[in-house]
Amino acid sequence: MQTDTARSAGPLVLAVLAGIAHLVVGYFYLVGGLVIPGPVLIVLWLVWLVMATLLIRWALRRSWWTPAVPVAAAALLVLVLVVGDRVLGWQA
Repeated sequence: MQTDTARSAGPLVLAVLAGIAHLVVGYFYLVGGLVIPGPVLIVLWLVWLVMATLLIRWALRRSWWTPAVPVAAAALLVLVLVVGDRVLGWQA
């Protein structure tokens, strides 16, 4: 039989791992300035901060959805880079 402590530890551990992954993705948001123009980059940074806030709120609620945040942040960055390269002609 599981106790309340054992049940609440799983989502919290997962949230910590998701937080570390979100910081790693954040590094790529920071170095994105080498390719992404300034105004777009500022919007991306703000979106990353909103996602970090969402991750923290979900972690406090012991949600199992916390890993979705760094995955969504990475997917958004890749999407912006691909569209910027192919449609807008961004190059390093």
